[in-house]
Amino acid sequence: MCGIAGVVNLRGEPVDPRWLPPMARAMSHRGPDDEGVWSRDNLGLAHRRLSIIDLSARGHQPMHLHASELTIVYNGEIYNFRELRAELRKLGRHFDSASDTEVILHAYHQWGPACVERFNGMFAFALADLRRRVLFLARDRYGVKPLYLWNDGTWFAFASEIKALLTLPMISARLDSAALVEYFTFQNIYGTRTLFAGVSTLPPATTLTLDLSTGAETRRKYWDWNFARRKRALSFEEACREVRDTFEDAVMRQLVSDVEVGSYLSGGMDSGSIAAAASRQIPNLLTFTGGFDMAHVSGLELAFDEREPAEKMAGALGTQHYERVMYSGDMARVLPRVVWHMEDLRAGMCWQNYLVSFLASRFVKVVLGGTGGDESFAGYPWRYAHLLRDAHPREALARYFRYWQRLVPVQEHRDFFTPEVLRHAPDVRAGFDAVLGDGLPSGERWSPDEALAVALAFEARTFLPAILLVEDRVSMAHGLESRVPFLDNEVVDLAETLPVDYLISDLPALVRQAATLDGDVAFSSSQGKYVLRAAMRGLLPEEILERKKQGFSPPDRSWYQGPTMNYIRDVLLTDACLNAGFIRPEAIHRVVDEHVEGRRNHRLLIWSLLCVEWWRRIFLENRSFADLSPS
Repeated sequence: MCGIAGVVNLRGEPVDPRWLPPMARAMSHRGPDDEGVWSRDNLGLAHRRLSIIDLSARGHQPMHLHASELTIVYNGEIYNFRELRAELRKLGRHFDSASDTEVILHAYHQWGPACVERFNGMFAFALADLRRRVLFLARDRYGVKPLYLWNDGTWFAFASEIKALLTLPMISARLDSAALVEYFTFQNIYGTRTLFAGVSTLPPATTLTLDLSTGAETRRKYWDWNFARRKRALSFEEACREVRDTFEDAVMRQLVSDVEVGSYLSGGMDSGSIAAAASRQIPNLLTFTGGFDMAHVSGLELAFDEREPAEKMAGALGTQHYERVMYSGDMARVLPRVVWHMEDLRAGMCWQNYLVSFLASRFVKVVLGGTGGDESFAGYPWRYAHLLRDAHPREALARYFRYWQRLVPVQEHRDFFTPEVLRHAPDVRAGFDAVLGDGLPSGERWSPDEALAVALAFEARTFLPAILLVEDRVSMAHGLESRVPFLDNEVVDLAETLPVDYLISDLPALVRQAATLDGDVAFSSSQGKYVLRAAMRGLLPEEILERKKQGFSPPDRSWYQGPTMNYIRDVLLTDACLNAGFIRPEAIHRVVDEHVEGRRNHRLLIWSLLCVEWWRRIFLENRSFADLSPS
């Protein structure tokens, strides 16, 4: 796990080598163990290394295959690199290191750009092929590892984090108003935009080939989610055995490391399954969880502290368990630093994840996490209901579009954004439809199976990349590599071919229930991940398998109405924030007042307002951390 960056002069002029070290050092947290830069003609590459596999100097990057004139900078892990290395050796390839980085170089030389289809792992890399005069960039299937791009026609640049791009003299931080509107609509950005004007993302499962002589770009999508694939004919018992075996193989595969590996452990099934499988291979596995002080909490949020079930699980598995208790004042203390690391704002609260990642980083360099289990095995039945309520696709998709407007619905945009921002507002429905793509079922009606396939693919293409971005940022902030076994290629490939009624228990009953309800849908979370729950019996205690799903979220509805409110006012109700020109001042006042008075639960919107204000201070005002006081 590392940080990569590079710059190309599209006019063919030499790159100033002095630009490369600052790009690397802007991401020093991603790779505290080593730094490397390299330049040739109109191309320069930079790298920061977090040493996980082959800790020797032979793993240094940029790495070269000199005879082939190939040079790579790479971030990630290829979990099947040993099998690929054995295959390549049979083809006559010679290796000088034990690293997976060198395997990528040889795989590209042997199979060309199609090599990415053989990789089971998480990765983003840039490979210079000087014989062909191209720069080849690639991201993993799911977008576990980030890659940002800049191209103004004269310069092409890329990096694992946007702050590395901002060290270049031709790039400055400017707001993309269209991305801001999309973010405050969905608490996400569905396309390739970011809040930084001119900076885009390379989509997951995509390669980009840049001609170093002409500047021409060629992109190729080499994989996509497809839950409508032909389903396999196997019994439920056979499916359970195959899921269990495939999952345990994936965990085993992702334990490959030359440093110690630990695991997050909440009170839920996903992290519990990973920890259970890993603890069979690693005696006294180190596990980590976080909990919250409940002194000022009431209502449903009293269940947000998962320390007790995590401790029970740790005791049952015999792990060496560590936990961190978080308090209402912790958010204010760490939020500026969290936003600096996040930079590309997505999804919900994450300061708590940042602090638990810090805890884990004090003990290990690699940690396993449960992200991806819900997306692969249908863990959100209450969300799917918005497509299951109506067999007419047009009406169902309109309802689904309304549901995913998590913060500011389209009909409230005029009262929320300033006229200047609205002048650049995108058609957010068009962006939503673009995610759905051309693969929607044809016809005037669709079956529950078809509707569920659409919902699963939509979440995997939108919500999953957002939480993976958070996972990457909060872990790499502390030089910690986070791995996600539920997004192992073989696990996902299997999940996509399982019959729908193996994913959701009693799907017809859910369809009937959805059709009779108005407003939000209160399906039990235990109705999702049906086959996964059954597969994990014997590995996990029954109480964990049947436990209601609980995301790792602080009790902010209570805290925002109590001990954190003074901080919120100090940040959001300053003249600088109110007059920043993004959001109407009266809208900010209204959001704060409605939440304090209990008229609406704006916890997600308040979090996003706080993050955008700190983003503005840090990146647009270019304020140092020494100046980042709340007032």
